[in-house]
Amino acid sequence: MLEIKVANVKCNGCVANIKAGLAEMSGIESVAVDLASGVVSINGDVLDQQGIVKKLAELGYPETE
Repeated sequence: MLEIKVANVKCNGCVANIKAGLAEMSGIESVAVDLASGVVSINGDVLDQQGIVKKLAELGYPETE
C-alpha cells in the first residue's frame, strides 16, 4: 500500500475525481481517500509512486508534506 498526502481535497467530488483519475492507471487495484486528512491510499501490484504523484498533481491535488 502506498499513502500520499495531497492538498485541495475539500469534498466528495474531489474524492471521486481522484478515484476516477487513478483508476485509469495500470497496476492500481483500489484507491481510498480520507477527506479529513487528504491522505490517498493506493493498493496494487506494482505502484509507480512518481507516476501517481504526477497524475494527482495533474488532477489538481499536489503532494504535500
